[in-house]
Amino acid sequence: MKFKFLILVLSFVSFCVPSTFAQEQTPRIDTKDRFVPVIGRNGMVTSREKMATQIGVDILKKGGNAVDAAVAVGFALAVTYPQAGNIGGGGFMVIQLAKENKSIAIDYREMAPGGAHRDMYLNADGSVDEDRSKYTAKASGVPGTVAGLVHALKNYGTMSLKEVMQPAYNLAKNGFPVYNYLESSLNNRKERLSQNEAAAKIFYKADGSSYKYGEILKQDDLAWTLKQIMNGGRDAFYKGEIAKRIVADQKDHDGLINMDDMAAYKVVERQPIIGTYKGYKIVTMPPPSSGGVHLVQLMNMLENDDLTAMGHNSAALLHLYIESMRQVYADRSKYLGDPDFTDVPVAELTSKKYAQLIRSQIPMDRARRSSDIAPALSLLSESPDTTHFSVMDKDGNAVSNTYTLNFSYGNHTVAAGTGIVMNNEMDDFSAKPGTPNGYGLIGGEANSVQPRKRPLSSMTPTIVLKDDKPYFVTGSPGGSTIITVVFQSVMNALEFNMNALQSLAVPRIHHQWLPDVVMMEDGISKDTKDILANMGHIIAPMQITIGSLSSIMYRDGIFYGAADTRSMDAAAIGY
Repeated sequence: MKFKFLILVLSFVSFCVPSTFAQEQTPRIDTKDRFVPVIGRNGMVTSREKMATQIGVDILKKGGNAVDAAVAVGFALAVTYPQAGNIGGGGFMVIQLAKENKSIAIDYREMAPGGAHRDMYLNADGSVDEDRSKYTAKASGVPGTVAGLVHALKNYGTMSLKEVMQPAYNLAKNGFPVYNYLESSLNNRKERLSQNEAAAKIFYKADGSSYKYGEILKQDDLAWTLKQIMNGGRDAFYKGEIAKRIVADQKDHDGLINMDDMAAYKVVERQPIIGTYKGYKIVTMPPPSSGGVHLVQLMNMLENDDLTAMGHNSAALLHLYIESMRQVYADRSKYLGDPDFTDVPVAELTSKKYAQLIRSQIPMDRARRSSDIAPALSLLSESPDTTHFSVMDKDGNAVSNTYTLNFSYGNHTVAAGTGIVMNNEMDDFSAKPGTPNGYGLIGGEANSVQPRKRPLSSMTPTIVLKDDKPYFVTGSPGGSTIITVVFQSVMNALEFNMNALQSLAVPRIHHQWLPDVVMMEDGISKDTKDILANMGHIIAPMQITIGSLSSIMYRDGIFYGAADTRSMDAAAIGY
């Protein structure tokens, strides 16, 4: 009898303990869930490469905040993930500061050199010379990564530049074991990289053979560059010996970047795009990224539909996704560009009213043709080897950062004496309005080449707020697919209540207006594809992987991290 009474008392006490207390002590993982994310109680870092991820976690353990860790990861990826991690490219960073409840968007996108002009990639007959905008020195814009990372650290970090860069320097100077994905990547790009003497010297052995898994890759020139930045800060890169070496290499290879271009580079803090979806705030990147505008536009269009009732990845749901994607990429082709050079109708494109208008034009029983869809607003290509990382710290600060060289290894050249892989971001301009770029994206006059202009991007670093606190931090590489990849991950988390790993592990689709085909990953059922085909959707015959998300979810005092299951050697690490 006493035993039964004790059980009754304990049950009553357990019932009376505040639920928030219980939740703060126990991770929320459904025992039936096949997708179990990484769990942390003090912070979380997730990136495309695990050595860089660990460096970020080590910075958090030393007392650094999310910005300190993000900057450390950014420099580390330049060493360990050279196909996209960089100091020779540029990108975007979205920050949420907990104490100030402040959202920040840092634009450190590359800028066109002063000698760039509208027709610089056209042949005498008016056709586009694609090699010139992709694989030559003229393909490179002025790099923004160093300026962007230094700016973020100086204004929102707590540690010194030397502290956060030391791990990256050590990896470059002492070397690190070549891992699976890097071995494969260098082998796949060997033909082009070997054509550049400086690149071949770094990434291949003296006899021309490739590095094998587990062998040590050292980068002495890059170590020298990192040491210069550690000691001299931003000016060492944009005005000092590093700049001189970049400019000399540009001159030797008929490039355009000169010392004035380097010195003139500037970081811009912009007002983030902030949307709402069923009580959540969506904080994301404004132009010259098109990602934030179109992410919010997509979510606005579908906010009033009962998507949950349709079922995840059902034909009905995917039909709505495809038709909504079709419209936003049509709008992208006309309206988006560098806001410092062209008027971008951000407020109109992200308004609920506009979303309702274009949603009303989507039939539920049939597909439309892209040839019948035009940019609808009335004012009455990036590479799959972009990379993203996400960071959260114990104080509730969050960073979502996407940066890139454009193609894998940029233009496949290294600036001699620096170890810096140079970008080919000039291909993200519209070389000729109406002509597709390297990823099939159509651009207009708003994204034409002009001196000191930033090319349009699809990068979509995003932080979702719940009750004004970071709830879901995410982003992805993937060129033109970035917007739709991030969109689906956010919808998976918010609309279908998926955890951090499940939200990125399930199959994805993509449609970008032109070409008029639906890309699908393996895992979409044949029945679903047949229904969509009968509605008139054109399904691409080849199934591929789309994107590579790095996500963090924060619920009830627990960090849940996920690195994309599609990506070899990616890692989420918490502590």
